[in-house]
Amino acid sequence: MIQLHYLERSRAIRILWLLDELCTDFELIQYQRDANHRAPASLKAVHPLGKSPVIVDGDLVLAESSAILRYIDARYGGNRFSPPSDSDAAAVHDEWLDYVEGSAAFPIMLTLIGGMTGGLSEKMDAFVAPGRDATLRYIAAGVGKGPFLMGEQLTLADMQMFYLLQVADRAKLLADYPALTTYLARLTEQPGLKRAIERAGETGA
Repeated sequence: MIQLHYLERSRAIRILWLLDELCTDFELIQYQRDANHRAPASLKAVHPLGKSPVIVDGDLVLAESSAILRYIDARYGGNRFSPPSDSDAAAVHDEWLDYVEGSAAFPIMLTLIGGMTGGLSEKMDAFVAPGRDATLRYIAAGVGKGPFLMGEQLTLADMQMFYLLQVADRAKLLADYPALTTYLARLTEQPGLKRAIERAGETGA
C-alpha cells in the first residue's frame, strides 16, 4: 500500500488529489509546518531532502510531484490521466507537467515569499515581474480553449498546475487574468480535489 507523506499547505495536495481520483488504497501520514512555515525535521527520516510530497510504495521512496504523479497514474491508474504515450498530446502534456516546477514556479513562489517577508525590493520586483507576467500569460493562453490544459480531459498537468495557481491567487497575482481565475475555480470544483482537501482537513486553505 502506498504511503503518502503529506505536509499541510504544500504540493502534496496534487498527489492526494490523484489518489482520491483513482480510489486507490493508501495511507495518509500528515505533517504540520513549524513556526517558520518549514517542514518538520521528521520528514528527513523519510527522504533526505525532508520535503513533501514523498511516497513510499514497498521499497520505493519517491519525491518530486511530477515523478510521483506519473508513477501512480502508470502503476495504479492505467494512465487514466495521461494522453496515449505515442501521441503528440503526450509530449505536450509532459511539457506542461514539467513546466510548472521547471520554469513557472520560480517567479510566482518568489513573489509569495516576498510578500510573507515584507515584500520584494523595488529592484527585485523589477527583475521578477517580466518573467512572472510572461508565465501567467502563457498559462492563460494554454487554458484559453479549455476547459483543461489538454482540452476536454482532466490530466496530471492540471493536478500539477492547481497548487501553483493556488499560490498565485494567495499572492494576489490573478486579478488581471480572468481565464486563470475561471480555470482555478473549475479545478477547485472537481470532486476528487474536493475529497482530497476535505480528507487533509484543509478546507480553509
